[in-house]
Amino acid sequence: MKNQPRRYGVILYDGFQLIDVCGPLDVLNSLSARVPGISLSLIAEDTSPKSTIPKEWPANMGMSPFSTSQTLQPTHDFKTAPELDVLIVPGGMGSFDPARTGKPNPAVVDPIVEFVRDRYPKLKYLLTVCTGSGIVSQTGLLDGKRATLFKGAWEVIPKWRPQVQWQPRARWTEEGNIWTSSGVSSGIDLMFAFVKHIHGDEIAQDISVWMEYSRQLNPDDDPFGITVAEEHK
Repeated sequence: MKNQPRRYGVILYDGFQLIDVCGPLDVLNSLSARVPGISLSLIAEDTSPKSTIPKEWPANMGMSPFSTSQTLQPTHDFKTAPELDVLIVPGGMGSFDPARTGKPNPAVVDPIVEFVRDRYPKLKYLLTVCTGSGIVSQTGLLDGKRATLFKGAWEVIPKWRPQVQWQPRARWTEEGNIWTSSGVSSGIDLMFAFVKHIHGDEIAQDISVWMEYSRQLNPDDDPFGITVAEEHK
């Protein structure tokens, strides 16, 4: 592919899901050893370290707070982030309103929405992982498009933006330059599919063998979506 994207950015916030970020980025790290000129920015509202535990735990999501956590250090804030070709928006418990409203957490989601809206016109691709599609849905960019999400949030996130064609059974979706993945680990499969799309199957396969990872090749083969799909026929 001509004009291959080289400048990647990932959104961070308190309460992001670790594998939503680190799964795709491990694929990207391996790609950068094979393709010259790839850069990565970790971007947040501010440059303080971001924890996998949200500042307030959303008790209505049916999961007890984690007793362990990790932090990542942003390289840029929303004002200083460089020009990007690809932006990845991860999911996580921090995106849910801790006030039990069943709505997005405005303290986390609103600044991200503003940043995505501002940057999208110049992006080559926008990728989401897990509940990151719920965050991006608030921009209106997914209206009328197919998108998927973490199945554990199926009863919540589609209500955030019913204009989206939410897919109950999809490992990932591709709608033009917007790609979305299902829950948590599916972001790795999305990233491998994206690498194949941009750089070809040989490089994607080479990375998967090196990582000893059996990549999913069919975006519609989603075993975790079976129950949800049956319930929403």
